[in-house]
Amino acid sequence: MTATPATLGPDAESHPSRRDFLSLTAAAAAAVGAGTIAWPLIDSMNPSGDVLAMSSMEVDLTPVALGQGIIVLWRGQPVFIRHRTEAEIQLARDVVVADLRDPATDADRVKPGHEQWLVVSAICTHLGCVPGGSKSNQPRGEFGGWFCPCHGSQYDTAARIRKGPAPRNLPLVPYAFQTDTKIIIG
Repeated sequence: MTATPATLGPDAESHPSRRDFLSLTAAAAAAVGAGTIAWPLIDSMNPSGDVLAMSSMEVDLTPVALGQGIIVLWRGQPVFIRHRTEAEIQLARDVVVADLRDPATDADRVKPGHEQWLVVSAICTHLGCVPGGSKSNQPRGEFGGWFCPCHGSQYDTAARIRKGPAPRNLPLVPYAFQTDTKIIIG
């Protein structure tokens, strides 16, 4: 004989539905509690405000004279910005790229329409020194770019390694022109 709701009594149908409601309520409360605990943990993995502030910076190029270079700090790292002369640009373009240790054309290292501006990391790819050559009284090496006095690496006017132990060119940094005289690095 099979039991029917009538034979089980008047509360037979209501107990399973109350139990289901209580189970669903407990599961929902547990999910809300887990989300309340997980959110601060996940949010703590986001970069802090000071890190976000350092992720990009604006640089006014107006005071940088033709043929002059400056060093700015971005993310705590030095960055070379050089206002290249037409002779320096031509010198960089005339290099036979196949002869370079780390082949790159001059056009690959500058923004189109702004070839006079070169923006690269100021950290030598050999052992992390900061090469000289941004100031007029510093040696620029045989190729007119930058000279690293630590071990003698020499970079040309496009910041490509030409001589010495450095294995690669000075790295490019991400930047964009806002105007002809203002860039955003980062």
